[in-house]
Amino acid sequence: MTKSDTSTRSDQQRAGGVSFAEVSKLGRALPGVIESTSYGTPALKVGGKLLVRLKEDGETLVLRMDFVNRDLLLRAEPNLFFLTDHYLNYPSILLRLTRVTKPRLKELLEDSWRLVTKEKPRRPS
Repeated sequence: MTKSDTSTRSDQQRAGGVSFAEVSKLGRALPGVIESTSYGTPALKVGGKLLVRLKEDGETLVLRMDFVNRDLLLRAEPNLFFLTDHYLNYPSILLRLTRVTKPRLKELLEDSWRLVTKEKPRRPS
């Protein structure tokens, strides 16, 4: 399998969704958002705080979200959002990039940005 075969398959898998490059472009349009890494995967941060990160599978986005909205979205859109046991106690939700639209992603990133930027700044370590 050549590199072009791999990228073609990846593009086909993403035909119904978005890539992390598109996530990054939309996210970096928000004030203060920069590209970074988290747990060895591409991430977006604002003020040193995680906004989103790509999970190791390359198809799932970890998105910061409050618990109330997370629970509502999990019930309303289980085809788009899910959780694993690891994230139960964290203010985050898992988003299937292969199923999200750009307008929906933009809205989710804006919501996540508002949540993260209203938190108190981190104390220096």
